[in-house]
Amino acid sequence: MNTFRWCLVALCAGLHANAQTVQKVTDPVEWVNPLMGTDSKGSLSNGNTYPAIATPWGMNFWMPQTNKNGDGWAYQYSADKIRGFKQTHQPSPWINDYGQFSLMPVTGRMKFTQDDRASWFSHKAETAKPYYYSVYLADANVTTEIAPTERAAQFRFTFPKTDSAFIVVDAFDRGSYVKIIPAEKKIIGYSTRNSGGVPENFKNYFVLVFDKPFALAHTWDGNRLAKDTLELRAGHAGAIIGFATSKGETVHVKAASSFISHEQAALNLQREVGKDNFDATKQKAKQAWNKELGRIAVEGGTSDQVRTFYSCLYRTLLFPRKFYEYNAQNEQVHYSPYNGKVLPGVMFTDNGFWDTFRAVFPFYTLMYPELNGQIMEGLANTYKESGWLPEWASPGHRDCMIGSNSASLIADSYLKGIRGYDIETLYQALLKNSENEGPLSSVGRKGVKYYNELGYVPYDVNVNENAARTLEYAYDDFTIYKLAIALKRPAEEIERFKKRSQHFRNIFDPETKLMRGKNKDGKFQAPFNPFKWGDAFTEGNSWHYTWSVFHDVEGLARLMGGRQQFTEMLDSVFVMAPVYDESYYGSVIHEIREMQIANMGQYAHGNQPIQHMIYLYNYAGQPWKSQYWVRQVMDRLYHAGPDGYCGDEDNGQTSAWYVFSAMGFYPVCPGTDQYVLGAPLFSKMTVTLQDGKKFVIEAPGNGKSNVYTQNITLNGKPHNANWISHSAIQQGGLMKVTMGANPNKQRGTNEAAYPYSFTTTGK
Repeated sequence: MNTFRWCLVALCAGLHANAQTVQKVTDPVEWVNPLMGTDSKGSLSNGNTYPAIATPWGMNFWMPQTNKNGDGWAYQYSADKIRGFKQTHQPSPWINDYGQFSLMPVTGRMKFTQDDRASWFSHKAETAKPYYYSVYLADANVTTEIAPTERAAQFRFTFPKTDSAFIVVDAFDRGSYVKIIPAEKKIIGYSTRNSGGVPENFKNYFVLVFDKPFALAHTWDGNRLAKDTLELRAGHAGAIIGFATSKGETVHVKAASSFISHEQAALNLQREVGKDNFDATKQKAKQAWNKELGRIAVEGGTSDQVRTFYSCLYRTLLFPRKFYEYNAQNEQVHYSPYNGKVLPGVMFTDNGFWDTFRAVFPFYTLMYPELNGQIMEGLANTYKESGWLPEWASPGHRDCMIGSNSASLIADSYLKGIRGYDIETLYQALLKNSENEGPLSSVGRKGVKYYNELGYVPYDVNVNENAARTLEYAYDDFTIYKLAIALKRPAEEIERFKKRSQHFRNIFDPETKLMRGKNKDGKFQAPFNPFKWGDAFTEGNSWHYTWSVFHDVEGLARLMGGRQQFTEMLDSVFVMAPVYDESYYGSVIHEIREMQIANMGQYAHGNQPIQHMIYLYNYAGQPWKSQYWVRQVMDRLYHAGPDGYCGDEDNGQTSAWYVFSAMGFYPVCPGTDQYVLGAPLFSKMTVTLQDGKKFVIEAPGNGKSNVYTQNITLNGKPHNANWISHSAIQQGGLMKVTMGANPNKQRGTNEAAYPYSFTTTGK
């Protein structure tokens, strides 16, 4: 080989190595792909996400809209056309949207209906970042760009040379209003379209300010152009303004909205955009993301791992959204989606706690205690305004999912030392939940009288998903028990919740070693098919829900006959065929299909109930199996592409699982001080806590084959436990995890290493 050829080969090899291994991340937002998970549909979710062009926890998001108005799958990666650029508040396609409106540039003629104005586009001419979106609209020959703030945004439309350039404003159907004010180059309006959970006076008020005079201005109603008026209140109101443009001319639009009034929308625009140009808004949004994403700096992973990590972290930081604004006196105020009044204080919304109590909110207690405290105050406001805690809010109470998992959020926050909110009101709300059904099945506790009197929710009393409710109520009662101790509540009250925390035992079937529906007369439901989805369980089967004893894994293991049988049951999840019984639903729901095609047996990571189960080997002396399966899930079921998730992403929960797992630990039981160990994904991770302290996780020898923990030191001292405490992380320091290709079957095998279980401690 001559010298030139040798140098060329060496150079190529070096470039290849650098492309594969990321030594340092300096601009984390540039690693995020907002299109991760967007290749989804109702029958199969690869995330069920949309590209949220937003700031962290922003009141408003923006998105390109490919599908028809009202379609929960508003952006679908496989689509060919864009119909508009929509302000959205959608937390999930199943929950759908509220308060939306859109803008769309067109050329040639006045095309304002959603079908006529739609334009072909390609992902090859699309740029999607959290802080910026750009796409070329082929039919109009226009490039659209968006840069967001919390409650506003800027648009930049680059037009061709034409005397027929237009921008369409769609305030959507079901009651809307627009008013064009040519003298001020302004359009105002409101949208009332929603999917439930709003008072009668609900409106999303918007204001749009243009930098180019209108040569033409009309309103429209549905399919009809209303040429004779610049103001229209109708079932489906919209506006279209027009002008001539030169080649490459840019038209800017500053947009903001408010749930309070047009005046407040204008105030939001002035406060958040003001005189900033497009690039300034874009740069501020980028800085906002880098501030939050940069709190966790990773080193030593592959470029794919880094992309996936920061894309997941981005998703974790979107919900719940801020549902409050700042008035002229710079005071926090909010429109209440519960009673329709404008009230002082904060409010957060667009979250389902059945999903997010597991990892999203524990992540906030760890990384964002100040934000967590604000969210708790928002929960107190919700209780004061509606009489109930919000288990699924969008923007008000929605009848979706089960449990009363607000208890987990509240207890975990307080027990981890977060203050600055009305804990007494929140505790009274928890007491109310523990004794009452709510006006919707998702608030309060459906079947609570049976649960409190019999110790379980019976299968045969017309309360659906009864076994799942029993398990979740028992865990929630554990968190209330712990909170009651901290608040020095009466001994009888403490004992009541302590006793109820063990109600999971009442539906354990010793014959099958699984959780099983039980009739009111005390007999187990029969016939019993542990592979039957739904029925006694929620979006899963008995093999998925049996592990939902977060607070007493040792108690569950003893019910199964001991730790050996417990680990054999855990192993069984991965070796069984992905068979299922869908008869309760009458068809194969997407969650079933996602389990089936993942080829991991009965392990259904695409839905939340089983996501913690991998970590349970730590409670039975086989932590190396947790280490193996955690890496398998991260490698096989996640990547940063449009089909990058293995099921619904769900308000950050499936993403937060990845973020925690990449750190090397997971909050199996919120309400305790412990995170259960897996194994880190990167060779180094630096976590900057809110107070500036740094917790560093080093994993020498980490790599594709080296997935097993050999030994751990914490601040230079041997760390033999299978968990790490919240307080230890909060103090900052160094956790060093030496990795290897073979499991260390001596480490973490004795009882002293096991994480907390109620049965072990009795408290």
